[in-house]
Amino acid sequence: MSRDRRPEPSEMEIRDAIRRYLRRRKPDATDKSIEGWRYRLKLFAEWCEGVDIFRVGQLQAYDLDEYYELRSAEIAPVTLEGEMWTLSMFLEFLEDIDAVDDGLSDAVRIPDLDPSERSSDTKLATDDALALLNYYRNSDQYGSRGHAFLELAWITGARQSGLRALDMRDVHLDDEPWVDFRHRPDTDTGLKNKLAGERPVALPEEVADVLRTYLQVYRHDVHDDHGRQPFLASRSGRPRENTLRNWSYLATQPCLHSECPHGKDREGCEWTNYHESSKCPSSRAPHHVRTGAITWMLNRGWPPEDVAERVNATVDTIETHYDKADLDERRRRLRQRMEQRRRPLLDDLDITEDTNED
Repeated sequence: MSRDRRPEPSEMEIRDAIRRYLRRRKPDATDKSIEGWRYRLKLFAEWCEGVDIFRVGQLQAYDLDEYYELRSAEIAPVTLEGEMWTLSMFLEFLEDIDAVDDGLSDAVRIPDLDPSERSSDTKLATDDALALLNYYRNSDQYGSRGHAFLELAWITGARQSGLRALDMRDVHLDDEPWVDFRHRPDTDTGLKNKLAGERPVALPEEVADVLRTYLQVYRHDVHDDHGRQPFLASRSGRPRENTLRNWSYLATQPCLHSECPHGKDREGCEWTNYHESSKCPSSRAPHHVRTGAITWMLNRGWPPEDVAERVNATVDTIETHYDKADLDERRRRLRQRMEQRRRPLLDDLDITEDTNED
C-alpha cells in the first residue's frame, strides 16, 4: 500500500511555520510575549504574500534585506529592533528544523541602537513621587486605594503584573512586614519571569501602616473568578491590567498636591475622570512608577545588584531600561559610591608600605 510523501520542511507555508514556532515558544514565554511575536510575524507573513513568497524555502537573504528597508522607513528604530530580533529568532527555529538554509537568520539586520534610543525617559520623578506620598500621608486620602497602590508600587519597584497578582495571603503586615510575589499562571496571575520572578520584598513600617488602613477602611471584600482574594481589589474582584493603569494615572496627578502644571482647574478638569485620566500629560502609568522607583533606589546608594534582586531584573536591564538619573544625579551617585566602597581600599594603594619593605 502506497503512502503519501511526507512534505519537506522547506515546503511549509510561512503562516503554518509561524504557528509552529509560537507553539514551540509557548512553554517558556508569557502570553503577552507570544502575542507580541505573533503580531510582528503576521506583518512579515503579509509582506511575503505581497511579493509572492508563500513557503519558507523560498526565503533568501535578499528578501530579508528588502523587508528591513521597508520597515525601517515606516517605524521607529526601537520598534524596528524588536521586529528584526523576532524575525531572527523565527528563522533560527526554521534552521533548527532544516526548513531553511543554515545561517539565513544571520542575514537579518538588527539596528545597533544607543541605549538612549532603546528606552523612554518617562518616569515618575523622585520629587513628584515624594510630593504625592507626602500629600497622601497627610490628607483624608490616607490609606485609600490610590494611596496604597502608590506606596506599594514605589517601595517595591514591582511590575504591574506583580502588583496585580498579590493576594491577601501574600501581604504580611505583622512584625517585619513584607510582601510575597508569587507566580500563579493557572489562575490568571503569572509573573513576567515566571518562577524566577517569585521573591519576598521587605516593607518599611510606615508603608505597612498605610496598607493596614487600606485593609481596614477601603479594600472591597471580594474574591476573583478563581476564588482568590486580591489585595488590590476592585468592586468586582481582581482588577484588569487596564484598570490598574487607570488607578495609577489617577494616583499620580500632580494637581492632588499643587497647582496644575497645565493651567487647568482640578474641579472642572476632564482628566480627573477615570476614563480620561490617561490623557493627563503629568500622570504616570505603573511602568513609569517602576522606572522612577528604581532610579530613586540607585540614587539612595543601593548597589545595582541589590536593586536588581528587589525588582526582579538583571543589572544590565536596569542600567539600560530603568536607570533614568540625570547627569547631576549620576555624578552624585558616583561620588557616594566612591566614598562608601572605594575610599576604604585606598589603604591598599599606600606606596609607603612597599617602600619600607625595600
